[in-house]
Amino acid sequence: MDIPLIQWVVTLAVILALLAYDFFFHVRKAHEPSIKEAAVWSGVYVGIALLFGLVILGFDGGQYAAEYYGGYITEKALSVDNLFVFLIIMASFKVPRADQQKVLLFGIIFALVARTVFIFVGAAAINAWAWVFYIFGLILLLTAGNLIKGEVADSQEKDEANNIVVRIAKRFMHTSDEYDGDKLFTWENGKKVMTPMLLVMVAIGGTDVLFALDSIPAIFGLTQESYIVFTATAFSLMGLRQLYFLIDGLLDRLIYLSWGLSIILAFIGVKLILHALHENNLPFINDGNPVPVIEVSIGMSLTVIIGVLILTVLISLFSPKGRALRIVTGTEKAATDYLELPEDASEDERSAKHEELVEYQQKLRALPQKRKDSLIDSESRFRDLLDRAHGRHEEHLGA
Repeated sequence: MDIPLIQWVVTLAVILALLAYDFFFHVRKAHEPSIKEAAVWSGVYVGIALLFGLVILGFDGGQYAAEYYGGYITEKALSVDNLFVFLIIMASFKVPRADQQKVLLFGIIFALVARTVFIFVGAAAINAWAWVFYIFGLILLLTAGNLIKGEVADSQEKDEANNIVVRIAKRFMHTSDEYDGDKLFTWENGKKVMTPMLLVMVAIGGTDVLFALDSIPAIFGLTQESYIVFTATAFSLMGLRQLYFLIDGLLDRLIYLSWGLSIILAFIGVKLILHALHENNLPFINDGNPVPVIEVSIGMSLTVIIGVLILTVLISLFSPKGRALRIVTGTEKAATDYLELPEDASEDERSAKHEELVEYQQKLRALPQKRKDSLIDSESRFRDLLDRAHGRHEEHLGA
């Protein structure tokens, strides 16, 4: 692709304008977005990304448009997986719900900067050394293997909110234990100290760099055009903040997402290695000559990516484990919703919420005990939550 300078400038201006609009009209005033707000703006950003693909189709043809859509879908799927880690970090730092938007927007901006650097470094390396495809392919295969073994999830849950950058910051700089709104620094005992808000941004930024190591090789496996790699990556990050709040309660239901992503990354890894063999110039492989192997078309790549993601979602939601998880999370949510009812809630509203809780508990009793044990983190905490909800209902009936 021969992209003129003006096209790059306009594209960058549009992306920066979207980020600026997001900050000044949504994030600047701390608040928790409603489901409606999150859904509308998630749809807007997805629509913008899809329309941009049509622009590429009109100006550059179907091949490049297919590469863009394949890259966008892959990066979007990886971004959704990243939200799991963001959830863990937010919970670890106990970030107030209303202030989470600013942290997420910072994460998106940092991710965009980090990925842009990796994109141009990767593109330069590919242009200079074709054997870089071997390295990218091996990185993706190793990542896929780690996802399958569950090592990534385990390490993230334990260490993501306390990575080395955060530990260094805590050691050499004064930090406060309490938040001061969304401020990054505050005054404590006459000294200027960092707030946990800055630390959580450091944690998010540090993990974004690690995410780039996986996502950039993945998209280079679908296209080597820097403009397409950049725009697909940028538009996949746009709207990630809104998507976080939209599917916050649904993320833990995608229980097989790691399996789906591992298959996609392994597929792209194999595709990269096949491409490296096709372009081979390493002297110890086939005497430095290209190896006659099949190459995977972008059409097949797009079909595999979409097909695997659809199957992953369907299996996650409708498998026995997925259905059981919906019952467990539904029971917990029903109990929490009842406890959060205001004191002046009507009797009809209380009765409806309590009936919902009872219905979920009836479904819960029908589940095998082994299945329940595997899905409920703390049986005592879970039981206490249900008892408090029923006890509150009994108090209102007797009042």
